[in-house]
Amino acid sequence: MSFRLGLTGSIGMGKSTVAAMFAEAGVPVFDADAEVRRLQGPNGALLPAIEHAFPGTTGPAGVDRPALGAAVFGDAVALARLEGIVHPAVRAARAGFLTAHAPAPLVLFDIPLLFETGATEEVDAVLVVSAPAEVQRARVLARPGMTRPKLDAILARQLPDAEKRARADHLIDTGTTHEQTREAVRALVEKLTAPLASGAPTRT
Repeated sequence: MSFRLGLTGSIGMGKSTVAAMFAEAGVPVFDADAEVRRLQGPNGALLPAIEHAFPGTTGPAGVDRPALGAAVFGDAVALARLEGIVHPAVRAARAGFLTAHAPAPLVLFDIPLLFETGATEEVDAVLVVSAPAEVQRARVLARPGMTRPKLDAILARQLPDAEKRARADHLIDTGTTHEQTREAVRALVEKLTAPLASGAPTRT
């Protein structure tokens, strides 16, 4: 069975960049955000349930993201309702991915809300990516349509970076250069896959 490494980190910490580096190293990657986009896209499996819960937020192109965002922004009850629709579907897709890649010695689950959704039970170890707070904020605020209030609201829903770091089995600093980050990824892939060849345990 594949060793399941869960990748997480707060917004703007470089999860997508690090996930791409794992893929470059030959590690199968499950991207939870990409799966959500597929499930909510044209003819997506979640459209009927989302439309029923939030009328007027879907159409031929799939979920109207601004409309759905407006429907749940700042409303904890509405957000919980949406998560109750989305999270089980993503877990099911993740299980299918794991089955499809069973021969691989290592797979990566890119799960932004890994701690918040209790997905730690579904992985063998957790990798947290982190960068200095000022770097994080600069990255996020450079995104189109992002504002300080939106960023603050997102951060309020996420476990603080310091707590994620404390709960991590592995940590990669993305406040460095891309090449330094890539080398850290290579080193971790080697650390986790080398014991598998000898049958030794890999969890630290």
